Amino acid sequence: MEKKVRKITIASQPEATYFLQLGWKKELDSGFSLTLCDGHTAWVGEVSKEDLSREAADMEMERSKYVEELKKALITAPQTGSKYSFDLVKDEENPEMYCFTYEKTLKDIAFKLGSLRLRNAPDPAGIIREIINYCLNCATELHSRNEHLLKENERLRQDWNDMHEHKEELEQNLYTRFTLVLNEKKAKIRSLNQKLSQTEQKASEKSNSSIPFDTLPVADYNGSTDEESSEVKEETAPPPVSKRRSLLASPDDSPDIAPSRKRRQRGQKGYYTQVKDKVLQLEDQEEQRCKPAPSKRTGKTPSSVNPSLPTSKTSPDPDDLFSDI
Repeated sequence: MEKKVRKITIASQPEATYFLQLGWKKELDSGFSLTLCDGHTAWVGEVSKEDLSREAADMEMERSKYVEELKKALITAPQTGSKYSFDLVKDEENPEMYCFTYEKTLKDIAFKLGSLRLRNAPDPAGIIREIINYCLNCATELHSRNEHLLKENERLRQDWNDMHEHKEELEQNLYTRFTLVLNEKKAKIRSLNQKLSQTEQKASEKSNSSIPFDTLPVADYNGSTDEESSEVKEETAPPPVSKRRSLLASPDDSPDIAPSRKRRQRGQKGYYTQVKDKVLQLEDQEEQRCKPAPSKRTGKTPSSVNPSLPTSKTSPDPDDLFSDI
């Protein structure tokens, strides 16, 4: 038979201390025996399976739920703000009988879970000794459990300390390795930066030593290179003029050819204008030269004195000159 003992307080005698012992064979819902003791006197009683069913019906509760409420009220250790209360009242009809009631308080309303008629125990000393032994066994068991928990707590604390030391050691090792790797990376980066700066310096020195052709200074002179002279001849050569007219032309008629192409292009427009003006001047001079001189009045006809000269076949036509240009 399994037994449980707990300390309770009676509502009618709050200053007194009572011990409640419950015993059952298999399950609490099959019935149980109840013993109440105040240290001097003991009372005993029994609750059958039918009594449990009747109490559950009176409470309008399922039997399983009612049994769970009984376990909480009679077996479970009391907690702060307990909702269960007990009372022991002497029976008026039979002085040797007592009515033991247990109730549940819910929102300032008390619900009666059950009642039990107790009688005086024939051997209260044996019941008291049994309750004391049970309490001592429980205390011994609790002490041994406490010792076990203390040892387990000490072991866990030691394990935690070892783990903490091991963690610090691992952190130190990781930090050392990280520092080594970081220093290696910094050294590599420093070396690469030095190599890069040296390469850039060499490249700059090489570029300074070899000046490109297009950056060389060009002297401003009136001569021309062979290549540019040929290009000038091909691009800007004027159309051929007769020997007679070329003899009359002055040396200043030739265009000023510079080695710079931009300068040549700027001078081309002015050159054609000068050539055109020179051609017009030559035509005027030729016309003046070919006109006959005025004759004196000697009675002769101008034709007999100074016959008109035929026009030179070699004199060029001005339109032909412009078309050649």
